[in-house]
Amino acid sequence: MFKHSQASPISVVTGAAGFLGSHLTDRLLAEGHRVIGVDNFITGNVANIEHLAGNESFRFIKHDVSNFIYLPDDVDCVFHFASPASPIDYLEYPIQTLKVGSLGTHNTLGLAKDKRARYLIASTSECYGDPLEHPQKESYWGNVNPVGPRGCYDEAKRFAEAMTMAYHRTHGVDTKIVRIFNTYGPRMRLRDGRVVPAFIGQALTGKPLTIFGDGSQTRSFCYCSDLIDGIFRLSQSDFHEPVNIGNPHEMTIKQFGEAIIQHTGSSSKLEFRPLPQDDPKVRRPDITRAKTLLGWEPRVAFADGIVKTIEFFRGRVAAGDLVA
Repeated sequence: MFKHSQASPISVVTGAAGFLGSHLTDRLLAEGHRVIGVDNFITGNVANIEHLAGNESFRFIKHDVSNFIYLPDDVDCVFHFASPASPIDYLEYPIQTLKVGSLGTHNTLGLAKDKRARYLIASTSECYGDPLEHPQKESYWGNVNPVGPRGCYDEAKRFAEAMTMAYHRTHGVDTKIVRIFNTYGPRMRLRDGRVVPAFIGQALTGKPLTIFGDGSQTRSFCYCSDLIDGIFRLSQSDFHEPVNIGNPHEMTIKQFGEAIIQHTGSSSKLEFRPLPQDDPKVRRPDITRAKTLLGWEPRVAFADGIVKTIEFFRGRVAAGDLVA
């Protein structure tokens, strides 16, 4: 059990074995925090945290945060990052996705309230749905289909934001909300359904790059270290409304596919398929709030970040790991 020390804060990270949760854990440890990681491995991967084995500042608990959370430790900050976050995952686990966004948020907020801890929830640009405003500001309420196939994820996160603000207003919990836009980097899963690992995996194995629709839909890709830096800054702030963290550099999916082929040196071609229901046609964050309040903006150029990501996946493909 960790004991409180002003010189060494104690943070809880749910979803600690996930892509972003593991990078956040690394950043917190580097900042001198002691971290209690929580994950049930429904989509997390033990490989993402195995480098922390033996680290006295890290403790791991296997637990589903949709169930009650008991910790005897003092806690200074709770980061709620547990949730399936890719289309393949939340379409396979829609009920678990809704539960971790509702019950999991309620339980982690209760933990923060009980421990008098700060609280930061990982929300998403999917709160904006298929947006009618471009770029998307935090003041935009979104265009979401609550009963469509993506509704389990979108509405779970929207509910989570509402619950977070209710705890702030009613109980005075020091809460933060980050709306995360498309992020990429090492530790993503090759077959998680998101476009970055999908295209890189296809390019590295010589398969056609699958583009849904005509490829004119846009995304804005932020490298993981930039995103985590913005999240850490937000956690140290006194701001309670949602904050967009993402890279406003926008590109079409077709342009992205062509860039992946170029950077991998692949002979793969582009293959077009029908666009899935409710797939957003545009996505680009307005990061004025993050710049103004946090002094944050992305620093890693796409060309640099994508090379690092490709090299990570090249190693996974060479090891024969095409599933995890």
